[in-house]
Amino acid sequence: MNTLIFRFTAPYLTSLMMLFSVFVLLRGHNEPGGGFIGGLVAACALSIYGLACGVGSVRRALVLHPMTLAALGLNFAVAAGLLSTFSGKRFLSGLWVFPKILGTEVALSTPMLFDIGVYLVVLGAISAIAMVLAERESA
Repeated sequence: MNTLIFRFTAPYLTSLMMLFSVFVLLRGHNEPGGGFIGGLVAACALSIYGLACGVGSVRRALVLHPMTLAALGLNFAVAAGLLSTFSGKRFLSGLWVFPKILGTEVALSTPMLFDIGVYLVVLGAISAIAMVLAERESA
């Protein structure tokens, strides 16, 4: 499945799918979606890129190792729970702050931090599995 058309369109499709995965992540608080589905879409995007361009190009495209991404996501998810505990509420209770950034009020919350953590765990774990399987098959 290494055709010229696939190799040409895969980077564009990957970029579009990664953008859509971030949209699904950010949309997930009020409507269907969230960290898990967004992470799966991002992992599928990287898998398509890996099929077209090879696992080595995916490893070069990722800034961090996939398992490092998963560990970072797990730390984000735990931090979301600990922030509520340290503020005197139950573990994983939602907390919101509204700082002004560049003159615009932005809503930051622990549920968003938890969703970003889930996104990174799913992206890292699924990408690591897909890359190991692809490398084994090519060897």
